[in-house]
Amino acid sequence: MVSTTAVKRALAALATRTDTARRPYVAVIDEADAARTDLRRAAEFADAVGLDRLADAVDAADRAGNEAAAERGREALVAYRAFRRAAAGEKTDHRDRGDGGRTDRDHFRSGPGIPKPDTGQDATR
Repeated sequence: MVSTTAVKRALAALATRTDTARRPYVAVIDEADAARTDLRRAAEFADAVGLDRLADAVDAADRAGNEAAAERGREALVAYRAFRRAAAGEKTDHRDRGDGGRTDRDHFRSGPGIPKPDTGQDATR
């Protein structure tokens, strides 16, 4: 297991690097996007880097004209905010899910039971 200190150090190094291979805002967005697939890694990212820094990275991507990175960053922000709401026990706004607010119970309808043929078995069986 990776320690929080090691993650903080690695992310700080990514965010302050000066080479031109990847801009610092792209490194933050890349890590945020990759960390969404693992809840522990996502929690470490949110703790070590924070959503404010991710929002700043999205703004930097917008200013630089890097729309692909900005969009990935916005998607990551939505996911992390949903993680926080879920962790706090808050109900989610289903309109943000993109399914029109449909919940799993929407496809179940109450109605009469399914009639079964008389098999002659005892009803308590």
